[in-house]
Amino acid sequence: MAAGMIARWFHALPPPWRRTLGMAFAIAGGWTLIAIAWTPPSIMVTSSLRGDARWPNVLADVYLLFVPWMLATPALFRLGRRFPVAEGAIGRSLAIHTAVGIVAVPLLTVLGISLATLLVLPKSAMSLAVVLNSATITGLYCIPTYIAVVGIGQALAHLERYRQREHMLAQAQLRALQAQINPHFLFNALNAVSALGYKDPARADRALTELSALLRLALKDGPQEIALRDEIAFVRNCIDIYAVLMPVACTFDIDAEAWDALLPRMILQPLIENALVHGIARRKAGGDILLSARAADGRLTVSIENDLPDTPPASQGEGIGLANVRERLCVVYGAAQQMHFTPDAGGRARVTLTLPLRREAGT
Repeated sequence: MAAGMIARWFHALPPPWRRTLGMAFAIAGGWTLIAIAWTPPSIMVTSSLRGDARWPNVLADVYLLFVPWMLATPALFRLGRRFPVAEGAIGRSLAIHTAVGIVAVPLLTVLGISLATLLVLPKSAMSLAVVLNSATITGLYCIPTYIAVVGIGQALAHLERYRQREHMLAQAQLRALQAQINPHFLFNALNAVSALGYKDPARADRALTELSALLRLALKDGPQEIALRDEIAFVRNCIDIYAVLMPVACTFDIDAEAWDALLPRMILQPLIENALVHGIARRKAGGDILLSARAADGRLTVSIENDLPDTPPASQGEGIGLANVRERLCVVYGAAQQMHFTPDAGGRARVTLTLPLRREAGT
């Protein structure tokens, strides 16, 4: 019960606070493990010197020794990030870390020994000679500790830069893939309107008006992921354009829990267009599209079905639209997503997307 309340409180915090507290807990937990690991050999040394080595006192002594190091760890991490030992700056970075270490190691060691002496050791042990002697011996052992902390800081910085580069690359790929959608959709729509213009200029003019409004939405900058309800609103506009050109009906069967689920922006539009151009448009009597969505067990499942054309196409492989959607999903979700295309499922074509269930903040 208490753990659940703490977890809910932690996740309710703003993201910067969560990161800060998470790092603080990680640092405290790491130094606690180090103190526990140092305790057995410290008990052996203390027993050989004083003959009295009760493990709670020794553990407290060692833990207090590392308290100054614990408090200095964020600064040492920043030092490791700021001056990485990398190609082109090895000499300069090593000189800076050595200079800081010459000051930091003795200072942190003396502070830790003094703290342990004041709070744990017997009063008879409180002398300048004892503190300096202990600080000298312990300081030598703490040199690898300093190197390790700075090294961890550099490793974390390298991991952060790697993640940033991967994120930037993924964003660039998404923008490139999304840029392919607009021209593809525009060419298909304009070709359809052009063919209609000779037969029914009034309907063609109405379709161009709908297309103009839709393009303004498509070209507008926005987040990479949007709520399903907003994506469906965009899809409705697409269908309204084609409804001017052909007899088409669309049914929406959306689970109440799925409306606020997040998915990549304009991910459904190529699937709807594929159903319209390669399915409904090739039927003399028009046809129907069914879009359904379910949210359960941490997954969002979206399915699009459409009537098959009167004459089956020579090839039933994936076209540009389906390949684009599949690639975008791989970039955003990796192996956590699935996309299945069934060209003939009981007289209808079906595409099913299964994505990790993400929701808008605050829902």
